[in-house]
This record gives sequence, C-alpha cells and structure tokens, in this order.
Amino acid sequence: MNELNSDKKIVELEDYYLSAEGYRVFTEKYHLKRGYCCRSGCRHCPYGFDKKTNTINKTNK
Repeated sequence: MNELNSDKKIVELEDYYLSAEGYRVFTEKYHLKRGYCCRSGCRHCPYGFDKKTNTINKTNK
C-alpha cells in the first residue's frame, strides 16, 4: 500500500504552479514544508542558495 500523509501531499497553486513552458515550479511554502535546500537554484528558494557561487546566504528576508 502506498499511503501518503496528508501534510506531505503537494497541492497545485499552494505548493507549485506550472510555468509558461510547462515546468512545475515549487513555491517558497513547499520548500519550507520540505525542510531543506536541494541546491538546485530553485526560483523561490527560501534558503538563499546562489547557484552561481554555490553558496547559501543565511540572512533572513
């Protein structure tokens, strides 16, 4: 059986939206729910990861 906990399910428009090109873009809320930075340079990264320098800027917004 493959049951998912209700707080782990992703919800369209809350956790992600589709870009004009058809890509799934995760929101800041989703990243915070996930709990860690994947270091992929996500558009809405709340952890401050900079893909160009490969560093995380930990200053608060």
